[in-house]
Order: sequence, then structure tokens, then C-alpha cells
Amino acid sequence: MTQAAVILAAGAASRFSGPGHKLLADWRGKPLVSWAVANALAAGLDETVVISGAVDLSEAMSEEVTLIENHDWSSGQASSLQVAVSWARHQGHAAIVVGLADQPLVPPEAWRLVAAERSKPIVSATFDGRRRPPVRLEESVWGLLPVAGDEGARVLMSARPDLVAEVACPGQPADVDTVEDLSRWS
Repeated sequence: MTQAAVILAAGAASRFSGPGHKLLADWRGKPLVSWAVANALAAGLDETVVISGAVDLSEAMSEEVTLIENHDWSSGQASSLQVAVSWARHQGHAAIVVGLADQPLVPPEAWRLVAAERSKPIVSATFDGRRRPPVRLEESVWGLLPVAGDEGARVLMSARPDLVAEVACPGQPADVDTVEDLSRWS
């Protein structure tokens, strides 16, 4: 069974008031997005996919990454998740492990732990007891994911808790949403 690491990176970063897009902002000497990508790659899943949209991320990507543009990115996160699911189906993956491009401190071990847990069709990482990405989604639940709006797998996990397992993970799931966040987590 193959599975892909998917990094959602299509949003406009509207809360970020710095110059340029937050995912291309310098964080510890590299573009912010490159940290999440490097951690997902280091987890060693079968493929690593980045879903882009609002900004061209190609210059910040490694050759090892499949970069897919979500042309409908402005409609919300559900559209990016649907682009990822469509790609995974096309590639024959049985599951995707979805993380966020603005979470640079989620280590490869968290990606691996979530990918390895197979007790339920949805597996969420937990950090200090709270569910946060990455989240593993088996093919059997892809049709249950939202198709519109700015919600991802969280809405499905709330509606169907019987499908969800949790895995305690190391790391820090902090989102970098603002210039202040960028400084705080540097």
C-alpha cells in the first residue's frame, strides 16, 4: 500500500502583513515552506506532494517534490484537499498524510508515526493531547471529505469520530500565520 505526504500550501496568507507571501518569508535562513517540505520528505513516504495556489512556490521546492497547482485555491482549503485526493487516486496511492506548509516544527517522526498507524481510516497526530496535522486519510474516506469551503478533514473527524485514531507525536504544531508568529518561532 503506497501513501503520499501532502502539504497544503495554496492559501493567500491574508493574516501575514510582511512583505511578500508568508510561505516565501525567510525563517531560519530558508523560505518557511521549505521546512515543512523537508520534514515531510525526510519521513520517507512513497511520494511528497505540495498543493500550491496563491503564490508560485517552484523556486522553493526540491526536485523530489511533486508540485501541483490548485487553480481554485481561493475557494478554500477543501479544494486543495480535493486536488490532493484526485492526484493520489491517479497515482494509485491508498492513503495520504496531510500537513500544512506553515507548520515548520512538525518533525519527520510525526509524519512517520501518523503514516504507520493503521487502526482506523483517519489518523490524527496529537501534540500535548490536541489534534493537529498531519492527518492520515485512507482512500475509503476520501469521498466523505468536504468538497467546498475552507474546511479540511477536521469537519469529517468531528462528524465521524468513530473513524478516527490518534497518535501522540513529538514536535511543535504551531502555525506561522503572522509576522509576529514568524519572529516568535524563529
